[in-house]
Amino acid sequence: MKTMNRLALLAIPAALALAFTTIAKADGQATYADNCAKCHGDDGKGATKMGQKLGAKDYTDAAVQTALTDDQAFKSVKEGLKKDDKTLMKPSELSDDDIKAAIAYLRTFKK
Repeated sequence: MKTMNRLALLAIPAALALAFTTIAKADGQATYADNCAKCHGDDGKGATKMGQKLGAKDYTDAAVQTALTDDQAFKSVKEGLKKDDKTLMKPSELSDDDIKAAIAYLRTFKK
């Protein structure tokens, strides 16, 4: 009986961790869909009309993902991006947690 109780005590935190990971991915996916996909595409390739116009990168490319740190991505979303006085991406009003979740979801595009 003691072994069964110990297993149950170990299973509960594991199940909670899995549930929170699933929720975080779902939230990141929804945040990405609502705020990023217009330019970066549902698939992260940046092949949308707006993405092509602004030079959005292909985030399915492992080299592109490797070159972009989470901190750089966070700063780009939070502060926006400009190039030669042209706004490529406006600063986001998303919460820090939503930005981090969207970046985590973006990482799932890497092939």
